[in-house]
Amino acid sequence: MDDKITIIEGPTPIFETVNDAWAMGVNEGPQNGISLLTRLRTFNGPALVERCYRAWHSHSAIHLHYRNEQGVEQTAPIHAARNVETADGHMLLLWLNFNREKVELEYDSNEDDSADDGLA
Repeated sequence: MDDKITIIEGPTPIFETVNDAWAMGVNEGPQNGISLLTRLRTFNGPALVERCYRAWHSHSAIHLHYRNEQGVEQTAPIHAARNVETADGHMLLLWLNFNREKVELEYDSNEDDSADDGLA
């Protein structure tokens, strides 16, 4: 059985912080982890979700295998998976666990810089 989902082409995944209580609760405990969400376009989302389910059902781990922005291969454990059908095809939502000490988060303030047009 495959113990990973591999991104074979495309950019480095974008990881988003998770504010859902259930996802944050997955990381409660001494392992010092943080849950992050990524959204991936895929050809067959239901098959990938099924692969995750089979791994978890057999008490095995399954990981996302990807290249970071420097091109270095990395993996992260998948805690939850969901397929969403969009107008453009399948979108795979993956909730992953990262070591909090090795993750650097960037926050977007969502402030529009163009709103300050210099008028008083």
